[in-house]
Amino acid sequence: MKPKVISPTHRLWLILRSRWPALASDDLLRNATYRRLWTSILISSFGGQITMLALPLTAAVMLQATPFQMGLLTAMEIAPFVLLSLPTGVWLDRVRKLPIYVMGEGLIALVLATVPLAWYLGWLTMTWMYGVAFTLGCIFVVAGTAAQIVLTQVVPRERLVEAHAKNALASSGAEVAGPGVAGVLIKLAGAPLALLADAVLLVVSVLILRGVQVVENRILNAKPHFWSDLKEGLRFVASQPLLISLALVVGLWQMCYHCTIVVQILFATRELGLNERQVGLCYVGLGAGTVLASTLGHRISLRLGPGPCLVLGVAVCGTGWLQLALAPANAWGVASFVLMLLCFSAGAVLIFINFLALRQAVTPEPLLGRMTSTMRWLILIPAGPGALLGGYLGEHLGLRYALALGGIGALLLAAWAWRHPVIRYVRVLPQAVAVPAGLQAAR
Repeated sequence: MKPKVISPTHRLWLILRSRWPALASDDLLRNATYRRLWTSILISSFGGQITMLALPLTAAVMLQATPFQMGLLTAMEIAPFVLLSLPTGVWLDRVRKLPIYVMGEGLIALVLATVPLAWYLGWLTMTWMYGVAFTLGCIFVVAGTAAQIVLTQVVPRERLVEAHAKNALASSGAEVAGPGVAGVLIKLAGAPLALLADAVLLVVSVLILRGVQVVENRILNAKPHFWSDLKEGLRFVASQPLLISLALVVGLWQMCYHCTIVVQILFATRELGLNERQVGLCYVGLGAGTVLASTLGHRISLRLGPGPCLVLGVAVCGTGWLQLALAPANAWGVASFVLMLLCFSAGAVLIFINFLALRQAVTPEPLLGRMTSTMRWLILIPAGPGALLGGYLGEHLGLRYALALGGIGALLLAAWAWRHPVIRYVRVLPQAVAVPAGLQAAR
């Protein structure tokens, strides 16, 4: 019998793996399925950093978009959530989620590739960008909802906060290195061509996810009916005070966030005079905030409770936006821009690791699709008006007014949420409620 030949690459892998810190015996990354899911998130997040910069820079720098056009571009990506979220939830509760998630990653790659193609052919306009944003939003509605449910099929419910924190940590690695690389890539190749890098990384993510097996216990109505199923999901959310309170807080936070994000790139390039590479370097602050919050977020949530931890995240975001609105247009302003990115990313992680875990923990599996889509619908309804308001303020009063409104609004929201008992006194993850009568196991 011939001895097994080990390649130099495999030998190097074995050496490096032996020197990495050993994982705890109960670490989620010891689960092979979760490890592949986590790796896919890491890779697609790195590509997402390129798109996060390249799409708005294409509009702001190459197409000279106005603040209102930037607001409209963001609103076009949000519109599908308002239009399609509810029927998507009904459909997802009847099908397997993992294939939908994988297919969505591939479709996003194809849509992003149309931007450099249109640029090469001379077709690239703001109308084209609106179409790209709307199409991406449609994919995010379906595949993004499926991805959130897949996590609950891989990870025990009592460990959902930990899992979301680890997912945020995967994203944070990309956010530290990604913006700098993206800024250089955009500077060298141009923003449209840089999107091809994200498309390639998404294809790699698809290859990692292919073949993953998850156990899915679908439960359907004995006689499925679209409208009755949709109403059942809405009734479930409406019957849970915790879900209603979470939707209200996170929805108003989304309004503040989208009011500021539409002027963020414009403020950096036009008020602070930064070029593409410099903007990319500043975005390292986004990664630093995510690393900090994803590393400490689980412990903070255990110490304060999921509800208070979420409120803390809203306050941190508001502080970042408000201090940038007051910053001078000089080197201190650049430092303030980096601080704003750090505060936003840290605050957003604290919000969403608790928001996602709370809503998933309280929901029985047969209703996860409809609950997820209903909650995404509710929290993103205010996002479109927020984006349009931010664009209007930026164009008619000044970019700082949009930042100030978002910052003050988030701080007032945090103060109100802290006094709201349904949020403030949530100190542990709740148990899932009983499955509503009338549902039975699918065959």
